[in-house]
Amino acid sequence: MGKERINKNILYMSELGILIAILLLMAFTPVGYLRIGTMTITFLTVPVVVGAIVCGPGAGTILGTIFGLTSFYQCFGMDPMGTALMQISLPRTFLFTVVPRLLMGLCVGLIFKAFRKRSAAAYTVTAFFGPFLNTLFFMTTLIACFWHTEVIQAWAASIPGATNVFLFAVLSVGVNFIVEAIVCTIVGAAVAKAVDRYVNKAPVSTRSIVEAGEEAVEETAEAAEAE
Repeated sequence: MGKERINKNILYMSELGILIAILLLMAFTPVGYLRIGTMTITFLTVPVVVGAIVCGPGAGTILGTIFGLTSFYQCFGMDPMGTALMQISLPRTFLFTVVPRLLMGLCVGLIFKAFRKRSAAAYTVTAFFGPFLNTLFFMTTLIACFWHTEVIQAWAASIPGATNVFLFAVLSVGVNFIVEAIVCTIVGAAVAKAVDRYVNKAPVSTRSIVEAGEEAVEETAEAAEAE
């Protein structure tokens, strides 16, 4: 029993370590943050969703926190909007970049646990909630922290029809959310389902998990180079 528990812990740490490596690799290449003009689309919800499904809410929280920290790092001159908000308040910028992602990872893990069966619907619905909750929590925190600042008011004024807080939130994330939701729902559900079933069916083998992780990291790096 003790050996089985140790093997499970090794498997958990191996999976989590691999997902953290993939997330960081994506974060510092165009794969993680796709910038089109002033608009930023992120696909970092994918490894967070996969981790939350395969490893549970705890792993989802850890991965979500790391996602948030990479987003906070972008505010040091890499993301125009984040950089502008950083000049207003560093603590509030940290709050709106990190906390929403932390909560997203936790909630996605809890949502998947709520399903009685590991069905295709469970993976798909859970994967969709990744970008949905990320956008919901992010915009809610952003508005709560910075709505009355000149930066956000100028942003709202530049969006046709954004005459109040609700319309601003909806119109400002339209394209971003659609792209993120499609990519994360399809890719996140497919990857999470494949990894989850492999882990649950195959004998616990640290070596095989590490090898699979190395292949995933290499594939992500190749995709980044292709960009």
